[in-house]
Amino acid sequence: MTTNIKPTKQQAEDAVRTLISWAGDNPNREGLLDTPKRVVNAYQDFFRGYNEDPVKILGRTFEEVEGYSDIVLIKNIRLESHCEHHMVPFIGKAHVAYIPDKKVLGISKIARLVDAFAKRLQTQETLTSQIANAIQDNLKPKGVAVLIETTHQCMSTRGVHKSEASTVTSTLIGDFKSNQSIENRFLKMIGL
Repeated sequence: MTTNIKPTKQQAEDAVRTLISWAGDNPNREGLLDTPKRVVNAYQDFFRGYNEDPVKILGRTFEEVEGYSDIVLIKNIRLESHCEHHMVPFIGKAHVAYIPDKKVLGISKIARLVDAFAKRLQTQETLTSQIANAIQDNLKPKGVAVLIETTHQCMSTRGVHKSEASTVTSTLIGDFKSNQSIENRFLKMIGL
């Protein structure tokens, strides 16, 4: 088993300088002098999800819900992630729903959970499953539904250059998967 030793900030900045040179420019010219530092700082923000614990985010729940047992939906959660294949952004929105079984989450927890997973190198399929499974595993609701729609820069700014193409993924668990009318209500609630 190998240990993954995190490079220093200086090593990361040196790697950016190497990429600038490889691309054909001079990392020592005036306009690029601070670029390695800026890129490393941006990467700290882009990939901050590696430092966030989804279990901790979902740790606090509320049971005083007066018997509420219908769909809880947080829709249009903006997400920004990076494709693990090309390290370029994919940007869009997530719709996350669950049916409580005696307890609910604070609604901001759902948005924080989306960011915790999105702010990592990802595939959209994995991201969708991670969000749904984290809610299922930690809250134990009657069902979970996650639908994500994004545009991928790896398709729009390189390769096939299809800027109008969007990608939709979904994960349905429990009542959302086994009960077609509940799934249909979810899709209607998000406008599909």
